[in-house]
Amino acid sequence: MHRIFGMPVASVYPLYVQKLERKGRTQAELDEVIRWLTGFTDAEIAGHLAAQTTFQDFFAAAHLNPHADLITGVICGVRVEHIEDPLMQKIRYLDKLVDELYKGKPMEKVLRMPVGA
Repeated sequence: MHRIFGMPVASVYPLYVQKLERKGRTQAELDEVIRWLTGFTDAEIAGHLAAQTTFQDFFAAAHLNPHADLITGVICGVRVEHIEDPLMQKIRYLDKLVDELYKGKPMEKVLRMPVGA
């Protein structure tokens, strides 16, 4: 089992916020990405952070967005669409979305919204 599976999401969340804020993005945008990917409400996200929910339990409780398979590209040197472990793939989906926000992509593109939606 990968070490990150047992790591609390709350231990990584502030690092995501700091990373995004350095580029003028916001915690609200991070939460929007998490809501889109997981189906959680803001209250559910806050609850998971407060409860120190592990990545394994966090994604076990999530209702992954049906368009998550549109998340492609390289993160940590690996193509996310080729990751075989389902949990690791979900974690890397989140990493990829955060990375795209960090790089300045418009939210519509980050959230894989169809053109003209």
